[in-house]
Amino acid sequence: MDKLTPHQSSVQISEFVSNLRNGIWLLGIPSWLFGITDRSMATLADGYLSAMDFMQLLTASLFFLSWLVLKPDQVEINTYPTDISLVPYEINPDSAQNRMLELRKLHLISQEYILPFSHLCQIYHLLNLKHLETVHSFSLSNLRVVSVTHFQPTAIGGIIKFQTMLDSAFNTLRIWRQPVVEVILALHNPHTVELNIPVYGDKRIVVMFNVEPISDKEHKLFIDIYSNLNWPKPLLQLLLHLASCLTLFEDLPYLQKLAERNIDRLFSASMVSSHETAWLFRRFVELYGSARKSSQPMKMLDSNDTVSEIA
Repeated sequence: MDKLTPHQSSVQISEFVSNLRNGIWLLGIPSWLFGITDRSMATLADGYLSAMDFMQLLTASLFFLSWLVLKPDQVEINTYPTDISLVPYEINPDSAQNRMLELRKLHLISQEYILPFSHLCQIYHLLNLKHLETVHSFSLSNLRVVSVTHFQPTAIGGIIKFQTMLDSAFNTLRIWRQPVVEVILALHNPHTVELNIPVYGDKRIVVMFNVEPISDKEHKLFIDIYSNLNWPKPLLQLLLHLASCLTLFEDLPYLQKLAERNIDRLFSASMVSSHETAWLFRRFVELYGSARKSSQPMKMLDSNDTVSEIA
């Protein structure tokens, strides 16, 4: 096991103390609320509010307000490498492998699924931006794709940047992100797609999707999530696992409908929409042709950062 440097030990101690202070402060809030509620019910039980009862309630309320004001300052502790760029800049034949190797220090969770659908259904779903609004309308609380701001085709894939807007005033994502942000979707190769999401400031979440064809009607889906968020890692991992499972649950009925359709028609250049939200999918069709061509042997990156031959 690698020994921690004095700086790393100091950072870990500071982070622990900061988390402990915040934990104690958070625990105090329900404790004060319970005390005030209990005192209020006891005071009003006889329908009479004496001067002494009033002073006790006032004192408890003032202490509670003081407790809220004494919230510990959020100490920004950068425990992640500062030389890692979470924004993809280029796509090349080795970009998927290099990208996952570059991000490995920020890795949080991995998930692997075997799904009873063609991998082309998954590719079609991942590369069509409008599906964020329809298929994931529940988990993303009516997120809207406003416009495409940048599209860069490459020799083996492409990068598209698009603005998303929180259309609902009750969207929980409003807690930490701006109403309109720019999201990045990158096609690294025929089987690897990156979704790059801003959170706040320079904090981002990167989701790498790798699909591995098993047969014409079955494929493996690998999901790896990376982030430089300075949240408690166990809590962040739990939230990401739940969010990933929820979005996959939403995907299943849609993927089933796609599987029942004619895949060749979906991947026919003449049938692909020319709308800006389908530009990256159109690029996939231009590069890799019909479903028949896409199912031929190709190189792909698996979840273990190795390159394997897919037949």
